[in-house]
Amino acid sequence: MNQQVTLPLEPRMEEGKAMVIAGVGGHYGKATLGDIPKLWELFDTCIKDIKKRIGGVTYGVCYNATQEEFDYIAGVQVPAKSDVPGNFQSIEVPANHYAVFAHYGPVYALSQTYERIMYEWLPASGYKVAGPDLERYSADFDVDKGTGTVEIWLPVEQR
Repeated sequence: MNQQVTLPLEPRMEEGKAMVIAGVGGHYGKATLGDIPKLWELFDTCIKDIKKRIGGVTYGVCYNATQEEFDYIAGVQVPAKSDVPGNFQSIEVPANHYAVFAHYGPVYALSQTYERIMYEWLPASGYKVAGPDLERYSADFDVDKGTGTVEIWLPVEQR
């Protein structure tokens, strides 16, 4: 029997600097949400082609989101848009004030953490979403073992 541990949503607040994320992307909805791991598998095969990446952190960037669908890039930070190889997509993430949530458990359950943030924490918080949100995977993150750190960086501003 699978039991899920529900931990409290206790974000820390962070000021995030503007950055450029380069990687591979796609358009997703409820029916295709399960295809995001395939995007990460593709990205893993070509990350070496992004020569000017900054650090070992990887990002999932969710943008152009509606209630039904969103665009998503699996990528890494680069110094500037001019450092993005031609066969990759990029997004400029503006500086923002973020509510940062730790995700506990396997990556396939990340959508459950998002649902709790959006339907439990956000309505009671006094904040509204203020831009693209980020999944931040630590340099030691191992998707197969589910080890390492995953954080959800939700850009917020007062309602």
